[in-house]
Amino acid sequence: MVDRTYLLLMALTVLAAKHVVFDFFLQSLRQIENKRIYGHPSGLWHAAGHAVGTCLAFVVVTPSVGVGIGIVVAEFGLHYHIDWLKEQIVHRWKLHPQQKAFWVAFGIDQWLHQITYVGIAGVLAAA
Repeated sequence: MVDRTYLLLMALTVLAAKHVVFDFFLQSLRQIENKRIYGHPSGLWHAAGHAVGTCLAFVVVTPSVGVGIGIVVAEFGLHYHIDWLKEQIVHRWKLHPQQKAFWVAFGIDQWLHQITYVGIAGVLAAA
């Protein structure tokens, strides 16, 4: 039998890897440009990719169907709104990569996503 702590760490590793793939390798310029427009299909599609990708963690720690659906729906909503809020701040404050405030906003955005994954691991641990 594999230790549950090990499985949860592996699930977190899968979620972190999934995040890099969907946020940096697969995200299109169209998604990046339109995430600040609430309800735009590009932002919804980006968040949906993250939500579906979260299911990869279920290979490591398998939740019940109900818990799994709850995790996927929560990941979609949280990811979408975290990205939208960051883009609102960047746009309204006219931030760009040459400004420290841009990187602070980007860092908080990425931290919130990682905290979401800690929450997912917590739900998987309790399930």
